[in-house]
Amino acid sequence: MNSALDKNIETNPLIERLPAHLKQFIKPQNYEEYTPINQAVWRYVMRKNFDYLATVAHKSYVDGLNKTGISIDHIPNMYGMNRILKEIGWAAVAVDGFIPPAAFMEFQAYKVLVIASDIRQLEHIEYTPAPDIIHEGAGHAPIIANPEYAEYLRRFGEIGCKAISSAKDYQLYEAVRKLSILKESEDTSAAEIEATEKEVDYLQKNMGVPSEMALIRNLHWWTVEYGLIGTIEDPKIYGAGLLSSIGESAWCMTDAVKKIAYSPEAAYQEFDITKPQPQLYVTPNFAYLSEVLEEFANTMALRVGGPEGIEKLIASKNLGTIELSTGLQISGVFESMISHKNKVAYIQTKGESALAYHEKELIGHGVSNHPHGYGSALGKLDGINLAIEDMSPKDLQAYKIFEGEKITLKFEGDIIVSGEIITGTRNLNGKIILISFKDCTVSHNDTILFKPEWGIYHLGVGKRIVSAFSGPADFNSFNLVNHKVSSTTLKPKKSDARKELEDLYLAVRNYREGKDTKFSPEAVFDILRKHHPTDWLLSIELYEIAVMDEMKKLERDIAEYLTTISTKRPAIKHLIDDGMQLVNQFQLG
Repeated sequence: MNSALDKNIETNPLIERLPAHLKQFIKPQNYEEYTPINQAVWRYVMRKNFDYLATVAHKSYVDGLNKTGISIDHIPNMYGMNRILKEIGWAAVAVDGFIPPAAFMEFQAYKVLVIASDIRQLEHIEYTPAPDIIHEGAGHAPIIANPEYAEYLRRFGEIGCKAISSAKDYQLYEAVRKLSILKESEDTSAAEIEATEKEVDYLQKNMGVPSEMALIRNLHWWTVEYGLIGTIEDPKIYGAGLLSSIGESAWCMTDAVKKIAYSPEAAYQEFDITKPQPQLYVTPNFAYLSEVLEEFANTMALRVGGPEGIEKLIASKNLGTIELSTGLQISGVFESMISHKNKVAYIQTKGESALAYHEKELIGHGVSNHPHGYGSALGKLDGINLAIEDMSPKDLQAYKIFEGEKITLKFEGDIIVSGEIITGTRNLNGKIILISFKDCTVSHNDTILFKPEWGIYHLGVGKRIVSAFSGPADFNSFNLVNHKVSSTTLKPKKSDARKELEDLYLAVRNYREGKDTKFSPEAVFDILRKHHPTDWLLSIELYEIAVMDEMKKLERDIAEYLTTISTKRPAIKHLIDDGMQLVNQFQLG
């Protein structure tokens, strides 16, 4: 389908409602760039998967293939997928390989599947470390037709995108992305791959205490990507990484792979994306996945808040948000805090910051109002048991906390705020969430935290921090459309021999589909033997045609040729055997 036609096809409304900071990762699928070899790789994997997975995958998978419109014979077109996914309340977008984990999960929260539109090389037909359309389209898409699992995926995205990363997480993400691209590129030197592998290995071994994002990514890996369901003795596959890998889907069912009952402990099991997994986790049902997710979420700063949450945000060195007990939300890059008796007495952000309530920026408190950071005392006043947020109008009068009053407030932790109150801002429940001062000085012992010449001081009112999470409260407060990839997927240069091979694949595909072709099956086979002796997949497709059309001599010649290749290249013998077996099974059926 050409790109001109694509523009006339209705998109999925879920994509239209995505915020700009997610839309920046979407790229055109460019369907016309898929080569006939790419299409043959898809067809081989899907035929083998459909045959094998019908017996070992969760029952939702085969049903989902039909519901989501995933064709066995053709790489799915994103627009066609979206028309069908809309019926089950989801959408799909194309991206370039790996995207940052938080963005990936946020797409899930919006019920949008992220699909890496590239496809693996024939040499990596069994497994690729790079996300590709086989993994995403044939792995993730069918299983979300199960409503219970789809809700788990959405909820995981909603919670996961709030997980706080460490500064090292992003370094590792970039290194893994680069390695996956190099391994999937046809022209990469072994030395370059080895150097990047060493970089990934070093980072993985020197991550320090795992961040929330690292832990929740582990849960994602052992469920969404590599999950088994049922019993230890008789598990079924539902993880997309297994569903899309003709190598690992068989390997994982052997005793060589340890099966472990799924539990929250899976969050602490690391994984290596470039190698087959030595152990897998088995959940008894999809409902239990959600149970474990909620149990893990209860340990996150998102729900715990407190000084631990601030510490995680400071360590992340990235944009984050805290929410106070009044509902006031403070977003920025958190730089420091002052604590007192395991409570936060003062917080400070650096650079552009914003204040919000219920995920909506407060008027007059965007980044233009707080371009150089925001600081505030928190907690209770020293010697007063009643927090400011809990004071009635009479209490506020009694403590002289009202407009026009010059006042000195001493907070627990020796934070002193002294100035003239201008006004207060209240939330929907009538609680004061901000008190604005002029001519204000804020100090902690001998340290000055705010000077009168800096302008108006806005005291955030809240006796405690109830939540801390990654990202801003209101995405409109910050310019987040600034993603720059450090590495992009590599497109191989096509030699004349490669172009000729693609022409041969196209001829076979056209012949099978009853279209005009300039080569007969016999002519294709003759050219293939003479000029492309390392290729094996096209011979399988020719064998299929010979069997179906009862070309007995061609069938015998191809079978002999494939036997010779299997002898010379024992590493691919099982792929050839499986391909021929599929043809024979279909013929017998």
